[in-house]
Amino acid sequence: MRQYCPSIAMEFLPLLQTIAWFSALLIIYHMVKTWANNYRNMRPGPPEPAGRWPVIGHLHLLLLSKEPILQKLGAMANRYGPIFMLRIGTRRMLVVSSWEAVKDCFTINDKALSTRPRTAAAEHMGYNYAMFGFAPYGRYWRELRKIVMLQILSNARLDSLKHVRATEINMRVKNLHRIWLMNGRSAVPIDLKQWCGDLTLDIVVRMVMGKRCFDEDSDHGDDDSSEARRFRTAISRFFYLLGVFVVSDVIPLLKWFDFQGHRRAMKATAKELDSLLVEWIKEHRTRRSLAEGERWNEDFMDVMLSITEDGQMSGYDSDTIIKATCLALILGGTDATSVNLARAIALVVTSPHVLKKAQEELDIHVGKHRNVDESDIKNLIYLQAIAKEALRLGPEDSAIVAREAMQDFKINGYHVPAGTRVMVNIWKLHQDPRLWSDPLEFRPERFLTSHEGVEPRGQHFEYIPFGSGRRSCPGISFALQVIHLVLARVIHGFDLAVPTDAPIKTAQAQARAWSLGSPKSDPIKVLFNPRLSPNLYN
Repeated sequence: MRQYCPSIAMEFLPLLQTIAWFSALLIIYHMVKTWANNYRNMRPGPPEPAGRWPVIGHLHLLLLSKEPILQKLGAMANRYGPIFMLRIGTRRMLVVSSWEAVKDCFTINDKALSTRPRTAAAEHMGYNYAMFGFAPYGRYWRELRKIVMLQILSNARLDSLKHVRATEINMRVKNLHRIWLMNGRSAVPIDLKQWCGDLTLDIVVRMVMGKRCFDEDSDHGDDDSSEARRFRTAISRFFYLLGVFVVSDVIPLLKWFDFQGHRRAMKATAKELDSLLVEWIKEHRTRRSLAEGERWNEDFMDVMLSITEDGQMSGYDSDTIIKATCLALILGGTDATSVNLARAIALVVTSPHVLKKAQEELDIHVGKHRNVDESDIKNLIYLQAIAKEALRLGPEDSAIVAREAMQDFKINGYHVPAGTRVMVNIWKLHQDPRLWSDPLEFRPERFLTSHEGVEPRGQHFEYIPFGSGRRSCPGISFALQVIHLVLARVIHGFDLAVPTDAPIKTAQAQARAWSLGSPKSDPIKVLFNPRLSPNLYN
């Protein structure tokens, strides 16, 4: 019979104790996790629409809908309330559409909602999240936002570059008059979206890079340099890819399967834009070295070079920061501004009584013997109301770009877990009949009566065309300057009309389609007939 050996038992005792402790920890962890899950389930979450499928969640309800997505979300809000939760793939998406909930998001919960979700576009076209619009909340974003707000988009900096805005607008107005003359003093239908897009792009690129995208005597860039054509093409592709649906953004497990080809296209577009930006940085550095202390009108790239030269920020080198920031300024300042400007003109031209009233105001405060200047805008109260109403009917992107909750938060008594993406349906908010009488009607007068004093800068939560809170659009002042001045010059300088083969009712319907953000909306053609002395167009 074998003898029991105490020494062997003593050798295994530490191992047995370790196993016992590990088992106890596993049991405790399981108990805590079970308790936490039960507690979480006890906390009420926002209502969730029926029809959720495995893996894809509610995605099919949006992608297969015949309505524009914002209208579909608005219909869901009518049924489930102004705060509801969707499952988009494996991601949670909280949709908010009442001013009370918006106020909660951008006051009490603003810090919790100050970061952006990770997306393919931000990774591949946003310089791996170096672009401040895509950057996650943190020290890098705070420092860059401070630079942009205080050094680049400050009122003083924008005022120093007002000659750029004036020159580009003068050039476009001159070309409209030239086209009218060449057509035997008869107006030619002008594609409003293209005209506003080309004008805005030239203004922004000149302010950022000191370059033009179109020749002085060319409305559509037919004779432009190959560099300008490359840039316009790449920017157009960027905007397209920014709006495409990338499956891996909502089902991360599919990240390595680029069966849509979008990631490949994003990388190619980013490479093309980067090659142009590298050359422009070289040109700016060469010019600065040759200047030897001489002063010149600095563009935004000059400012960024002065601030970031030979420095790093959160792991990004100075060139990456400059390229990402300049590209962000061009993208942010071009698309939304041009679309809102085109919509404003379209709504005015299809509302003859509004056009007449605006022209009367301009004739009183400016007269017919000089052109409108930026200094006149403060006196043009009705024109400002037109711009506000156009922004209400067609706010920037019609929905605030999704934010992501950095921590659990509560809204209207509902518990929302960290990692949830939050989207504000501004289109629904701006159509709320509780806040706006006849919300589908274009009525600038409402901003002189019932909504007098309501401004678009994010402080009035029923009206947030540029967003609100920490992540609101930093270029509000620039956008308003461009919209106000172009709108004033066009209304003051021309009698506007739609072609006889495009009835006003049809054009009005099309202008409202723009207000829904419909990507398939047809262009609106506008006739520009000069109403001032010929010398004012030269």
